[in-house]
Amino acid sequence: MLIGTAFSSLGRGLTLPFLYIYLTEVRHLPGSTVGLLIGWFGLLTLVVSPIGGTLIDRYGARRVVLPALLLEAAGMGLLALVDNTWLAWTALTLGGLGASCIWAGQTTIFSSLTGEGERQRVFGLQFALLNLGIGVGSAISGTVVDTARPGTFQLIYVLDMLCYAGPFVILASMPQVGRRLVADAAQQTGGPAGKGYAEVVRHRPFRRLLIFSVLLTASGYAQLEVGFAGFATTVAGVTPQVVGYAFTANTVVIVLAQLVVIKKLQGRSRTRALAVVGAVFATAWLVLGLAGLVDGRNALLSAACVIVFGAVFATGETLLSPISPALVNALATDELRGRYNALSGMVWGLSAVIAPITAGPLLGAGLGAVWIGLVIVGTLSASLVALSLRGLITDEQDGLAAPAAPAVLATASA
Repeated sequence: MLIGTAFSSLGRGLTLPFLYIYLTEVRHLPGSTVGLLIGWFGLLTLVVSPIGGTLIDRYGARRVVLPALLLEAAGMGLLALVDNTWLAWTALTLGGLGASCIWAGQTTIFSSLTGEGERQRVFGLQFALLNLGIGVGSAISGTVVDTARPGTFQLIYVLDMLCYAGPFVILASMPQVGRRLVADAAQQTGGPAGKGYAEVVRHRPFRRLLIFSVLLTASGYAQLEVGFAGFATTVAGVTPQVVGYAFTANTVVIVLAQLVVIKKLQGRSRTRALAVVGAVFATAWLVLGLAGLVDGRNALLSAACVIVFGAVFATGETLLSPISPALVNALATDELRGRYNALSGMVWGLSAVIAPITAGPLLGAGLGAVWIGLVIVGTLSASLVALSLRGLITDEQDGLAAPAAPAVLATASA
């Protein structure tokens, strides 16, 4: 499954930076239309994710993930043939339908194949492989694509489609992996009264974790594409190349530091570590704010601050990536594990909607300092919420107590 992650992330990296450029400069679709199409992709994943969680619990993750991988592969492959708006809409719809289910399904599978003591390490390694694949893929495609040669863009989308064959073949070759975790008759027919998303939302510790996640992602991750890039270029006055170097620094730190951080986190409080993540993200935004104070008067210092921002932000990511999914699955029950993971994944889609409509207008109005202040307050507020979660969970859920030895899963030997 980890090898499958490496394959799919490599393909994702090939195309991730270029969708807007491809559709506007190569396929000559209007920029406003492309913006709506990309927004539709995000909205679709947000709406369909809860359905995916329900299907995972009822039918098993493999029956959801396998067709989802095919749908996303078809969408990426179809983008290579796009020559009009409706074809682009069809391709992004297929891709959105697939992407909305893959994360929750794969997270559920990973949690079923690992015991409580292993999950942090596995999720951390998954994140490192994800970033490594995206970094390598982006570097490869960056040297290949050329807006004057449409065939170069078609090539990377075809390669992205083929990369989805990796996780598909791997999962298909393990027929016992990803089956339903609970097979009782009541769950098969939808579960007894009170079961489902209503029960998940009533779970107070999980609600608190969701609040933390919304605050952190809306003030952190989701601000990278619009807020960070816009502030760095328009307020700090650096070139787009420097922004690219910041993302490179981010990837390098994650790949080099993740395994060390995973080891240091073992046996430590997860909620305190999540609080540290908020503080680290706030520090990163402070560093970026310093670049804005310099305001281009010292180009070298501005560029250094922007690049350092990427590295500091990555430090927080290496803490968050193993802990967040491990804590979600420590709180989840097998009957509703798919729904827990789906709601956790929805936070990213929700934050991706919130962030652009806050950062864009503020930066456009010349209120960069206000935007920096808001994201710092948001990340620090997330830290406070994380600390408040400690009193609602057990020592074992918080990663402090050694978990009971898990039963050996029949699927593990497969």
